[in-house]
Amino acid sequence: MAATPETPAAARRKPGRHRGEGQWAVGHHTPLNGNEQFKKDDDGLNVRTRIETIYSKAGFDSIDPNDLRGRMRWWGLYTQRKPGIDGGKTAVLEPEELDDKYFMLRVRIDGGRLTTEQLRVIGEISEEFARGTADLTDRQNVQYHWIRIEDVPEIWRRLEAVGLSTTEACGDTPRVILGSPVAGIAKDEIIDGTPAIEEIQRRIVGNKDFSNLPRKFKSAVSGSPLLDVAHEINDVAFVGVNHPAHGPGFDVWVGGGLSTNPKLGVRLGTWVPLEDVPDVYEGVISIFRDYGYRRLRTRARLKFLVADWGAARFRQVLEDEYLKRKLTDGPAPEQPVGRWRDHVGVHQQQDGRYYIGFAPRVGRVDGATLTKIADVAERHGSGRLRTTAEQKMIVLDIEEAQVDSAVAALEALDLRVEPSPFRRGTMACTGIEFCKLAIVETKARGASLIDELERRLPDFAEPLTININGCPNACARIQVADIGLKGQLVLDEDGNQVEGYQVHLGGALGLEAGFGRKVRGLKVTSAELPDYVERVVRRFETEREDGERFAQWVGRASEEALS
Repeated sequence: MAATPETPAAARRKPGRHRGEGQWAVGHHTPLNGNEQFKKDDDGLNVRTRIETIYSKAGFDSIDPNDLRGRMRWWGLYTQRKPGIDGGKTAVLEPEELDDKYFMLRVRIDGGRLTTEQLRVIGEISEEFARGTADLTDRQNVQYHWIRIEDVPEIWRRLEAVGLSTTEACGDTPRVILGSPVAGIAKDEIIDGTPAIEEIQRRIVGNKDFSNLPRKFKSAVSGSPLLDVAHEINDVAFVGVNHPAHGPGFDVWVGGGLSTNPKLGVRLGTWVPLEDVPDVYEGVISIFRDYGYRRLRTRARLKFLVADWGAARFRQVLEDEYLKRKLTDGPAPEQPVGRWRDHVGVHQQQDGRYYIGFAPRVGRVDGATLTKIADVAERHGSGRLRTTAEQKMIVLDIEEAQVDSAVAALEALDLRVEPSPFRRGTMACTGIEFCKLAIVETKARGASLIDELERRLPDFAEPLTININGCPNACARIQVADIGLKGQLVLDEDGNQVEGYQVHLGGALGLEAGFGRKVRGLKVTSAELPDYVERVVRRFETEREDGERFAQWVGRASEEALS
């Protein structure tokens, strides 16, 4: 039929089925992109058998591309960046051109909990199979580099022999569960979330009911008044609170996340007792699985669903469709009790003994150092350690008489128990050294920046966070740092394209959580970075009011003062 002015627009359109956002719960099960297709073709958890029986024996070139750049992530494996490829080529080369024949391997450490035996095994694997690499991440994990596919089964055997795992450390899965590194230990704890983390692990991790999510799923459980797990930027987080009628329990937050479209999580307004946390976690992750957007990868995180639905509808669906019961209303968490929440320093435990938190440079350690940390802990009577969500580590259970000796032993390894604000507050992602998404260097740049700022500003004593990211994806939380540095290529004074950073200023978590301010056109080259940070910190010292935090000063400072 020929279209005429009287023909309705609907009649002129070709008939077709609206695909929606790919939500399973509304009947859209047809894969709408390549990632959804390979997940439908075969569950990512199944790739382990092929790694053990085929790829580790036939070598890198035998790996199916959908396993190599897809399903192997379900077991913590990413191909790393081929050396020598500059940041200008990151977005233009094909994946096979960026891939090296080595892997990053992530060891998940739920709640940051480690024994000295486990840490020693992590260190030994690093030295034997990973060229000494072993970075502490801001999600309490350890990451290796230079891993050969031929060695993966043996690495798994050694990790699993001491109760560690790489299961679902990456991929569209329930990632590591952050927990307070001093759960069950700190004197000021509201509630110990460890039993909930253990039950969530038992139910969810490696369970094929939850191994095909729209995207990654990040979670946290902490009963610390320091708010020490960055709860505002997780998909789901349980935060310790005291209910006036029911006592200690957890406040539930959903929909947080950063990357290129950052959103802070929102409260559901509920109080959940410890024993119900696993049920609520399972309900939230099930909503994500069933209602999460699967059409576009860029909109597939839970934060987009929460933004569209709002907290009230999300809570109603959780209660009516998944829990089949109403949740108790509850209070919000109180403001954190301290300016730092990394547990660095010497602190007394509930039992009268002490824990000691220490800071490496930007989370960079090595296998030999980790083995020595285990030795230090055991020599001073400890069998337990913790990783933190700030790229730090803690030794637990030190008797008072052993504290000074333990501190001296850690300091001798260049692990600072009383670090400068610059070492304590600087984090960096993996960067261009190994990451295929990165544009600039981060780890070495962060380490050198710390040294330079300590030399130039030896008396500066205010809390300050400097987060350095190699690309826009915000693995190092650039938007919520006092000084956030997003890696990109910039022009120097001579018009040459060089490594540099877009600057975000005044972001925060916990105290007045919010995203940093971007000053129009404010970018610095890597070479200019120490000069810029020194300049803005000195202006802060000069202009700040009594008790004013850096982020508060940024909020009222002129663009000239921030440039």
